[in-house]
Amino acid sequence: MVTLAEVARHAGVSASTVSYVLSGKRPISAVTRQRVRASIEHLGYQPHAGARALASSRSRIIALMVPLRTDMYVPVMLEIAVSVATAARAHGYDVLLLTGEEGPSALRRVTGSGLAEAVILMDVQLDDERLPLLRAAGPPAVLVGLPADPAGLNCVDLDFEAAGALCVDHLAGLGHREIAVVGESPGVYARHTGFAERTLRGLRSRAAERDVRLLHRPCEGSHDAVAGVLARVSDERPGVSAFVVQNETAVEPLLALLRRTGRAVPEDVSVVAVCADQIAAQASVALTSVAIPAHELGRRAVERLIARLVGRPDGDCDCDCDCDGVAGVELLTPALTVRDSSGPPPPRAPGN
Repeated sequence: MVTLAEVARHAGVSASTVSYVLSGKRPISAVTRQRVRASIEHLGYQPHAGARALASSRSRIIALMVPLRTDMYVPVMLEIAVSVATAARAHGYDVLLLTGEEGPSALRRVTGSGLAEAVILMDVQLDDERLPLLRAAGPPAVLVGLPADPAGLNCVDLDFEAAGALCVDHLAGLGHREIAVVGESPGVYARHTGFAERTLRGLRSRAAERDVRLLHRPCEGSHDAVAGVLARVSDERPGVSAFVVQNETAVEPLLALLRRTGRAVPEDVSVVAVCADQIAAQASVALTSVAIPAHELGRRAVERLIARLVGRPDGDCDCDCDCDGVAGVELLTPALTVRDSSGPPPPRAPGN
């Protein structure tokens, strides 16, 4: 087994310097840190977790709170979780995954016991009940999500409001004037989950600016639920010529039902989605979409948290980001990829 002393010899530094690079207790120059980390990677050095925690009074464990709810699309949540674990490991941290819906009690249990020294929270709601605890005396934390009031918090997320606006701009630019939104499950909106509410805000705001009529219907992901929503839309807004879908499980049922009712995509109706690129590209009709950058969200959350933990006076968090470890909001700019599912609306019959 490789020892710390062997890493020090390989890097040409003292053992204490290696220790400081691992613990972040003292400022070490970027050049030296890079050399030490290269030696650690080359030699395959793995610090003993128990000894490391005793020596530094730090567990070097990050708790990741990711409630796996039945009305959420779990694969995207897990992709973010894997990205968090990978990025944390690169910085010498392990991840404790908390998948229950315990809220503040789980946060108190993990941080109060000293099991984890920092927390990343996912599935953030606009008025999240975990936030008062973080603001009062909580551990270093980063939210993958944006609450209604982010003051004093460290947050990273996709700019979902801008994502909604992008969808409307694309369809309005093609000539669509009536758009229906197939949204997340009703429970997602009942909890005021941030990403869904913010996307809807962007859709509605831009639709008003572009003189577009917008109809939003929450939807479970089953075939029957999508059929019911599609029937309601047809009855309430027969002039709808485009759909925006923010519900990964509803994508294929919607495309199948449109085919079954004789509506071709995009000749008769356009479909745009806010979803993972893989889902959009592999759909039965390749979907024009705004991607969810799951990997990037996980990586950026860890980088912001490491910067906070290291607390370097020069703001250098020993990563390739430009964050400084202080509280604040970082929203990733969304991008819309045009594929086969969007086009101009069909010409209206005379008199319509």
